[in-house]
Amino acid sequence: MANMDTWQQFWYYLANNGSYVLSQFARHFLISIYGVLIAAIIGIPIGLAIARHRTLSSTVIGIANVIQTIPSLAMLSIIMLGLGLGVNTVIVTVFLYSLLPIIKNTYTGMQNVDKNLMDAAKGMGMTRWQSLYMVEIPLSLSVIMAGIRNALVVAIGITAIGAFVGAGGLGDIIVRGTNATNGGAIILAGALPTALMAIISDLVLGFLERRLEPKGKAES
Repeated sequence: MANMDTWQQFWYYLANNGSYVLSQFARHFLISIYGVLIAAIIGIPIGLAIARHRTLSSTVIGIANVIQTIPSLAMLSIIMLGLGLGVNTVIVTVFLYSLLPIIKNTYTGMQNVDKNLMDAAKGMGMTRWQSLYMVEIPLSLSVIMAGIRNALVVAIGITAIGAFVGAGGLGDIIVRGTNATNGGAIILAGALPTALMAIISDLVLGFLERRLEPKGKAES
């Protein structure tokens, strides 16, 4: 546990390097967001597709599971061989790790839609596409948001490791602290904002997830 001297040094470091910490905080968050957004743009349609064609679900989710089992440092190293050092390597890594929760939750959300509602939509003369964007997707949104929420929290941690491939972010401050004599205060200056970012992201997306829940389900 950090002693009083470390905390005093922490506040002193923030007072003198606040703008640098803030810029790395913003950089860290943007890298995480970019990776998750790309994963959402690709993963949600994949989840919708395998919900329609269930025979593909085990294969697609299995591949995403395999990606998830690869250690993050190993993944960064593999991607770095193709893309080199820098932000792009971390964004691609975040993207790959974000696919599983987004695809799986999209698939699960679609599977949990009440079949009676689907029959009612069909009885009203809705086409397959109308049923998808007017009934199935709205009823699945809270589950899909839960997948994005999980992906973003994990992405924030992965982005911290991205400092080892020159991507910057709060991980860069943590690495500087580990290389410095008596660097506990510097480590705290990188680690605490990272934890704060993850907590705030989780709370905000958790709020959106609850807001997107179907009213009947939220009241039950």
